[in-house]
Amino acid sequence: MMDFKNIANAYPYKSELHAHTSPVSRCSEIPVTDFVENYISLGCDSLVITNHLTPEYADPLFPDYNAEYYLSDYFAALDYAKGKDINIILGVEIRFPENANDYLIYGVSPEDIEKMIELLPENLENFYKKFKSSKNVILQAHPFRKRMVLAPLSSIDGIETMNMHPGHNSAVAVAAKYARDNGLLVSGGTDYHHPGHQGMCLMRTETPLRDSFDVAEAIKSKNFLFDLSGHLVVPYLH
Repeated sequence: MMDFKNIANAYPYKSELHAHTSPVSRCSEIPVTDFVENYISLGCDSLVITNHLTPEYADPLFPDYNAEYYLSDYFAALDYAKGKDINIILGVEIRFPENANDYLIYGVSPEDIEKMIELLPENLENFYKKFKSSKNVILQAHPFRKRMVLAPLSSIDGIETMNMHPGHNSAVAVAAKYARDNGLLVSGGTDYHHPGHQGMCLMRTETPLRDSFDVAEAIKSKNFLFDLSGHLVVPYLH
């Protein structure tokens, strides 16, 4: 029988990998200040902002969709978090014109956003060929929701299995089986948009995640736990 208390103690660092802020993601109701404070109250060590890199999700009050606009909430969160014991990390959730699929990307820097915006008119296959590197991971987000189409396995590194958005059925058990059957990397997150839903799925790691490249390496290492509101899930059995 697993000793979950000792497992939790061995993986003490808690991080949110999937969250959206307002106004950059207009689907979000969470301003940057609330975003940071809500996760500090949960004892989280790191927060990954994965705003939608998709013009249709942008606030219509900001018609010029560019890297400066996209990064504005990220930099605001960095500024607000100064002096607080929490890391603000950049991630991306991107969509291409070919369908309604979303893809989470970790292992990115602010300097990458302009190139990614230039590649928005592409399809996933071309984007993967042009943007994939040894430092990043590209995962299909919530692949078993309605309207999603399974991405070609040659154009992704893995999938988000544990998506805990309470307003969607992400079929997490089906996603977990699909990842296992196809040898895919997995990730998980709250998909945070609305007050009261923070921290529903966190990643727990042995060491702190300081930046986006640490997140990518943690996912590739397969050495982490999911924390579902205090209930631990071991995604890989070695």
